[in-house]
Amino acid sequence: MVAAAAEEQLPADLPVAVHDARGVVAASAPARALGVRRGMRRRSAQEVCPELLLVPADTGRDVRAFEPLVQACEHLVADLEVVRPGMVLFAAGGPARYSGGEEALAEALVGVVADETGAECQIGVAEGYLTAVLAAREGVVVDRGGAREFLAGRDVRTLLHAATTREASAAWTDLVELLRRLGLHTLGDVAALRASDMAARFGELGSQAHRLASGFDARRPVIHRPDPDITTSATLDPPAERIDTAAFTARRLAEEMQNRLMRRGAVCARLQVSARATTGRELVRTWRIDGALTASELTDRVRWQLEGWLGGRSGQTPSAPLARIELVAREVSPAGAAQDGLWGRRARGEVQAGRAALRVQGLIGPERVLVPVPEGGRSPRDRVRTVVWGDESTGLRSTDAPWPGQIPPPYPSLVPLEPRPAAVLDRAGEPVVVDGRGHLSGEPAVLHVPSGPPSGPSGTAASSPGRSGGRKPATLGWLRTGAYPITAFAGPWPVTERWWGQRRRGAWAQVGTDPGGVVLLCFREGTWWVEGVHD
Repeated sequence: MVAAAAEEQLPADLPVAVHDARGVVAASAPARALGVRRGMRRRSAQEVCPELLLVPADTGRDVRAFEPLVQACEHLVADLEVVRPGMVLFAAGGPARYSGGEEALAEALVGVVADETGAECQIGVAEGYLTAVLAAREGVVVDRGGAREFLAGRDVRTLLHAATTREASAAWTDLVELLRRLGLHTLGDVAALRASDMAARFGELGSQAHRLASGFDARRPVIHRPDPDITTSATLDPPAERIDTAAFTARRLAEEMQNRLMRRGAVCARLQVSARATTGRELVRTWRIDGALTASELTDRVRWQLEGWLGGRSGQTPSAPLARIELVAREVSPAGAAQDGLWGRRARGEVQAGRAALRVQGLIGPERVLVPVPEGGRSPRDRVRTVVWGDESTGLRSTDAPWPGQIPPPYPSLVPLEPRPAAVLDRAGEPVVVDGRGHLSGEPAVLHVPSGPPSGPSGTAASSPGRSGGRKPATLGWLRTGAYPITAFAGPWPVTERWWGQRRRGAWAQVGTDPGGVVLLCFREGTWWVEGVHD
């Protein structure tokens, strides 16, 4: 939120919210005072606060703004770990003894950050990762041995603060919802269970949840000597002045490191990013890595860090070209067997296609090269999502789940990025709707597709960030603006979604037109929407 306001030069008294494809991820104090909350859909936030200014989420922007604060903290503390933009971790024992105590260290950090950057920060001291995060949010020091008592009465949703990536956030959200349905509403309820029962029922994530709720780190400490560090490096000739050039080299180093980790069957807990500028100054930053290291996670962190350095936002050197980049995987430990695919290495054509895609990303930007990924859902559009080439190509929703009310195959051959509005009329020209019992108000006779830009049920324009890129929506084959006589009608089939929260009810229907073909429709919020076309 602070980074967005600073980069956009927004007044402090203006209600502002940062959003991504899922909804609001952060809100300013004036926006929160008017009822805007994290997790709201954009339409809901704008209904609560019509004058709300929406700013798209940008992790690179957050890293660039956060880098000066990290450099300021390094005046007092060494060996910082960046968990995510806006949060750092470090062992407080040594710096606290040097500064005269934990509270004195916290006061010194607040002062140096304010003097160097003009920003405010909050410091928390506690045992255990989750306890430290909550202590920092409240600006308190939790006494030794008091972590479990400090966490006991807190809502189980607090576990969501343990997530550092989008994939991890989705997994933690699913676990928290399941725990609440089972009657475990507080962290104390989770900590009271046996660790073996949590691991047997919920797997590794359940084991981590039990440790966090008990006031420990998510993973048990490693009692054996870790494997040697893994290092990959590259010399940039000519030196890189632009972030796209440096990011292209960083992606190659990331893939090389991931391959070496996979061949060794290992993961790392910390990633050290080092860069040497043409001025001779060397920059070093350490990132905390949760779970198995992927090339996309590694590349993102390196790219974010390079953006902060090359931008020179802190006013410190070097805002100079980079001559060398080095990545070091630290705290390497076994992660099970890892090997090539069952049928051997990737084919030559596949490797060449991957290199071509990386090159295109370097020319037009990583967010402009997307690939489809199948996932679970009820509508045809929900069954596929697009991800950036090189990112983790796994669906966020399981395809094996039952998904009651889903559309059976065959699926439409053309699916819009956002549903297109339509109207179903009877022979008298009156609108045909679906009532609360799932009955039609009349006999469908005409399908009318209005002109103008399409908008989804949420009331937002169909240009989806990261999908359409602001271009005009593609036509749906033969379906154009106009009226089509209905020759066949099937449905409606009622469907209820999200029964546990903001319930969403609707009904599916299929219509056959002449001329044309078959159109898949959905009736929701008093309006018919085109969900797909059989071409």
